[in-house]
Amino acid sequence: MFANSRSYVVAFILSCFLLGGHSSVWSQDTKPKTKLDSASEKTPGEKKPDGKNSNVKKKGPSPDDIYTLGPDSMKKPGVPEGTITKYEWNNSKVYPGTVREYWVYVPKQYDSKKPASLFVCQDGQKYQAPIVFDNLIHSGEMPVTIGVFIKPGDSPKKPGEPPRKKADGSPASPKNRSVEYDTVSDVYSKFLLEEILPEVTKSYNISQKPEDRCIAGSSSGGICAFSVAWFRPDQFGKVFTTVGSFTNIRGGNAYPEMVRNSERKPIRMFQQDGENDITNQFGSWFEGNKAMAAALNEKGYDHKFVIGTGAHSDKHGSAIFPEVMRWMWRDWKKG
Repeated sequence: MFANSRSYVVAFILSCFLLGGHSSVWSQDTKPKTKLDSASEKTPGEKKPDGKNSNVKKKGPSPDDIYTLGPDSMKKPGVPEGTITKYEWNNSKVYPGTVREYWVYVPKQYDSKKPASLFVCQDGQKYQAPIVFDNLIHSGEMPVTIGVFIKPGDSPKKPGEPPRKKADGSPASPKNRSVEYDTVSDVYSKFLLEEILPEVTKSYNISQKPEDRCIAGSSSGGICAFSVAWFRPDQFGKVFTTVGSFTNIRGGNAYPEMVRNSERKPIRMFQQDGENDITNQFGSWFEGNKAMAAALNEKGYDHKFVIGTGAHSDKHGSAIFPEVMRWMWRDWKKG
């Protein structure tokens, strides 16, 4: 439901975050949190007043500039800090020939005698999650939770080979990312459940209950997170997606109808997207997310959808992440 008044919209969003239960949030987060500062990028040929080449070209503000991190996404004095350990996984049988890194976060409050909850995130560490977990576990607003942050599979680099880059010079995505993340199947869930998580549980006591397990991701990592819960709701009962790729990269645009045509599954889901998300040959990310949210709402899922003005980035999702975790774990103390 959309409102014409900016003040009404902001109040609506705040009220939605405070509400639990089965609901779908259709909202616009449009109130600026900071001044829109102009950014700049280098470009050849421009001159400074003194005649020297400045290589600087001014660029207008981004729609994501209004999203900033709050205090729960920053370190606080007196809050115990968890540990983060980096690992490699180079002998996958589900995705043979791939190599990848992953990180395991363990909160200070972890007790091996008690099963911890689980949070799995695609594309490695996102949303300032370890810091948010430190703060919310300390305040009792979420359970003691082990975090597993996994990079997509890549092909091994030859000795001395430099990092691969795109044509514009930015880092290239791992070569197996789209295959793993955008494919509508249970294969990635097998990779998690048969390879990565068994390795993690060798060292840590993690709950086997799906309601104690949350999986998250952004863009293609978002549709991947949903796929894991969709095909294995017996293992993951909570999903968080930001700018999720519910488009036709590899058939993900079929999910809304799949949701409508299937029995409701025990999944709690929080979606985020922005009105300025991308549109390309695979479809519109914003329209795909709206279609997905409508289907989940129609089937009565425990679901929220927050719409902002942002583009295809993690900024809005990171800004709301503490509130998302509060909503996701709102009933954890009930057992």
